[in-house]
Amino acid sequence: MYKLRSLSFLCILFAVYFAVVVASRAKNAPHILLVVADDLGWSDVGFHGSKIQTPNIDKLAAEGVILDNYYVLPICTPTRSALMTGMYPIHTGMQQFVLLPASPYGLPLNFTTLPQKLKESGYATHMVGKWHLGYNKWEYTPTYRGFDSFYGFYNYGGDHYTHKFSGALDFRDNKEPVKNLDGTYGTFAFAERAKKVIESHNSSNPLFLYVAFQNAHEPVQSPKQYTDKHSFIKDITRRTYAGMVNIMDEAIGNITEAMKDSGLWEDTLMVFTTDNGGFPLSGGYNWPLRGGKFTLWEGGVRGVSFVHGNMLRKKGVKCKELMHVTDWYATLVNVAGVTHDTDSTTLDGMNMWSTISDGEPSPRKEILINLDTHPGDFREGIALRSGDMKLLVSVPPASSYKPPEIWGTLDMVNQDTTFGMNEGLGWSLAGEKSPVNLPSVALYNITADPTECDNLSRKHPDLVRKLQERVQFYMKSVVPPLNKPQDLEAIIKAMAEGVWTPWQD
Repeated sequence: MYKLRSLSFLCILFAVYFAVVVASRAKNAPHILLVVADDLGWSDVGFHGSKIQTPNIDKLAAEGVILDNYYVLPICTPTRSALMTGMYPIHTGMQQFVLLPASPYGLPLNFTTLPQKLKESGYATHMVGKWHLGYNKWEYTPTYRGFDSFYGFYNYGGDHYTHKFSGALDFRDNKEPVKNLDGTYGTFAFAERAKKVIESHNSSNPLFLYVAFQNAHEPVQSPKQYTDKHSFIKDITRRTYAGMVNIMDEAIGNITEAMKDSGLWEDTLMVFTTDNGGFPLSGGYNWPLRGGKFTLWEGGVRGVSFVHGNMLRKKGVKCKELMHVTDWYATLVNVAGVTHDTDSTTLDGMNMWSTISDGEPSPRKEILINLDTHPGDFREGIALRSGDMKLLVSVPPASSYKPPEIWGTLDMVNQDTTFGMNEGLGWSLAGEKSPVNLPSVALYNITADPTECDNLSRKHPDLVRKLQERVQFYMKSVVPPLNKPQDLEAIIKAMAEGVWTPWQD
C-alpha cells in the first residue's frame, strides 16, 4: 500500500512539473501563423516584380526577411510532408509524386508532426485549408496528427465553388462534411474560418495557425471582379490565375488584420511559403527561372518565401543564405521553446533562426532537393545544391516562360540544348533490384547563373564526381516510396456517399 501511494505521489508530482514546464514555455512562446500558397510561381508576387496585385504580401515581405535562396519540393505532397516532419521525403517514403484520391497510404504515423511538437509548449493548434497527406484511415487526418481543429479538404484540389473533386465532396469541418458552401469560393471560406479561430483564441496561450490555401492551384477559377482587375493580361488563363493570387493576398490581409484586432499580431511570427513553383499550363510563371512545377529546375523548386515578426532582429532585408522547407520544423520548434531532438540526426532540417533573424551564415551547406531513381509513371530524377553549385542527374530538359502581362504575349524561351543531354559523365546508381542508369548530368553555378543556362559539367568533372559521391551518401538512407495503386473500395464509397472519406478500418 505504501509503495502504491508513493507511486501515485510521484505521478502527481511529475504531472505538476510537466504542467509548470509547459506553462513556462507558453508564456514566452510567440504566436505562429504559417501560410502556404499552392503552385505560386516565382514571378507571381509583386516583390519579385510581378504586375499581379499582391499589396499585403509585398508589405509583409518588405517589413520582414525575404528568403532568396529557399528550396521546396517540385510538387505538393513531398513538400507538405517535409514541412510537417522536418524530414527529406526520401526518409518518409513520400518522395514520388503525390497522394491521389484513393491512395491507400499517407504520411507514416510514426513521425511526430510539427503541431504535435508545438503542443509540448502549450500551443493551441488549428489548420485551415489543404491537407494532402493522407486520409485512408482517420488516424491519418489532421485532428489525429496534432491539430485541435481542421477546416478544409483532404485531396490536392477540386472545384473552388462546389468543393467537389472527381464528382464527390471534399470539404470537412473537423470530421464532418461541409455541405452548405456550394457556390462559396473556397478561399473566402478559409479566411472566415481563420478569423473565427483568431477571435475565439485565448491570448494567454500561444496559437499555431496553419493556413494552407488552395489558391492558386487549378482548376483556374476566380470571381469576375478579381479577374477584371488584371484586364491588361491578354491570356485568359493567366488573367484568371492573377485573380486567384489577388484573392489569396486579400485573404492574408484579412487574417493579419483579425490578428491585430485580437491583440495577437505584435507577438506573432508569420511564415509564408509556396509548396512548389508555378505551373505554366495553369497560369503560374517563374521567370526568369527555368522550368516549373513537376521539375527539379529552379522554377520548380526555388520557393517564394518570407518571414515577418517583431522578434526578428534584422528586418527589411533579403536573406541569400541556403534554406530548405525541412528547416521550418526545427526553426519553429526552437522558437516555441522546445529544443530537444530538433538539432539531432533525427531531423534533416536545421534550426535557421539565427540566419533568419540575425543574418548569420546558414548552418546548411547543401540541400538534397530530391532523389528519385525508382521506376514508375512519374520520376523527377536527382538534384543536389551544394554551396553555389547545383547538380542535376536524369532530369528532363525544360524551358522558361515569360509572363504575358510583362511581354504582351506568352513567350517560351527554349533552353533545352543547354542541358547537355549528350555531354553527361555517364554513371549509374545501384538500385535495390537492378542498376538504374542515369547518364545525363548537368552542373550549374546557381549564384552566377540562376537561370541554369551554362552547363559546367565538362569544365569541372572533379566537382561533378564529388557531388555524385554526396548523392551516393544519401542513397544509403533512402526508404522505398510508399506509392500504391488507388483503392477501388475508396472510389466506390465516395461515389455512393457523395463524399471523399476514410475507408479503411
